[in-house]
Amino acid sequence: MQSISILGSTGSVGKSTLDVIARHPERYQVAALTAHSNHALLLEQCQKYTPKLAVMVSESAAEKLQHSLQELGLSHIQVNSGVDALTQAATLGDSVMSAIVGAAGLVPTLDAVKAGKRVMIANKEPLVMTGGLFMAEAKKSGATVLPIDSEHNAIFQCMPFDQSKQGVRKLHLTASGGPFLGRKWNDLSGITPEQACAHPNWSMGQKISVDSATMMNKGLELIEATALFDIAAESVDVIVHPQSIIHSMVEYTDGSFLAQLGSPDMRIPIAHALSWPERINSGAKTLDITEIARLDFQKPDMQNMPCLALARWAATEGGALPIALNASNEVAVSAFLSQAIGFTDIPLVIERTMNEVVGQDTTDLVSILNIDNESRALAQAAIDSLR
Repeated sequence: MQSISILGSTGSVGKSTLDVIARHPERYQVAALTAHSNHALLLEQCQKYTPKLAVMVSESAAEKLQHSLQELGLSHIQVNSGVDALTQAATLGDSVMSAIVGAAGLVPTLDAVKAGKRVMIANKEPLVMTGGLFMAEAKKSGATVLPIDSEHNAIFQCMPFDQSKQGVRKLHLTASGGPFLGRKWNDLSGITPEQACAHPNWSMGQKISVDSATMMNKGLELIEATALFDIAAESVDVIVHPQSIIHSMVEYTDGSFLAQLGSPDMRIPIAHALSWPERINSGAKTLDITEIARLDFQKPDMQNMPCLALARWAATEGGALPIALNASNEVAVSAFLSQAIGFTDIPLVIERTMNEVVGQDTTDLVSILNIDNESRALAQAAIDSLR
């Protein structure tokens, strides 16, 4: 029986993880569940999965949750609040699903790694922000790091079993292209948050949906892949594949390509990581190749994908740039969702921020968090200047 802690259980990945767990009650039990402020949904999850610990970042939401649990006779479920309590949740079970959107998931996920846990990473920020530091800590503690992003999970499945990179020439990350594939960037200034969040293939949260629409999602995955698989940025390509059936490919020196195919359902990579190196039923629809009939591919149009171009720059240069890219993107996307800036303003905010932080030290977590904080302030200043 494997005990699982889920950071961000009320989000799309968290809910999908609980769906897979519910299909295999003989294998998994829930140790901890965390959420930001959605106490109503976390209450439902606590009733069904009875974790030892429930954490809400919002103190007022935690009070409401605790009161409701007491009324239901579930006072044995411990309720804590605040960011620090996330680390308690992350280190409680045998395994942790890190699915908190944004940089807030960095510290608890890194703490789980330091504790030697089996860490399943669905949020990109820990690896984008800390890169080699994160993987070095995993090596030191003996933690197992398993990617949940469909693209990185696909690469993981196509790599040599010992992840040695033996004979690997290049990694190919596939991208759907988002809802605006084929349109000119300059024609997208009037895009609304609702339009940006209408992904053609995947059901995701607002932030990651906007990232997919700008192609920043793929840019963050590029940076993440360099850290996860210890490979240079120039050995990672992005290929636009509108059907989202091939989730990524590994190219070998002998000319072979290994690809992982599947329905666009996050339960597939989640089930793979939960059971690795075994396989279990995910609940996803079986892929019918004959029904698909064709698979299309094209090179990304970098002139009309400025966020992807900025991410390529950050991946190549390294240092403070990936941290600044991630932080300013979070701030810019939040501003766009609240309609404080336009859709095409997002890369402007990011580029201005990145130009201010080149050359700063990134050798330890304190320095990384300082750059993150500074980048957020710079991004906000850039947003204010656009109003």
